[in-house]
Amino acid sequence: MVETSLHIDQTTELAETFGLLADPTRLSIVVACMDQECSAGEIAEKLGSSPSLTSHHLRLLRSARILKSERRGKQIFYTMADDCVRSVLEIMIEHIFTHGHDPLDDSE
Repeated sequence: MVETSLHIDQTTELAETFGLLADPTRLSIVVACMDQECSAGEIAEKLGSSPSLTSHHLRLLRSARILKSERRGKQIFYTMADDCVRSVLEIMIEHIFTHGHDPLDDSE
């Protein structure tokens, strides 16, 4: 069984990680990189976002070790760096979209 009691520093770090993923643009970037590597340009194009804004989000995700990067020539490619984050996202995607869970329905 996993210990669920957290020290305040651990709670803060966990909240910061969820905060990074709470931004729709950053979450979209992470989801795009879950199953395939993507160049920064491909990510910006998929999101309809400027390259500079996309690069800003990528820097944050890389510094949090959620994504990792690899330079090839002039391009940088991004992939998931954290299998735990991948697993949490896969579980949440399945929970919300596969099981018909409506997060806005509070009738339960």
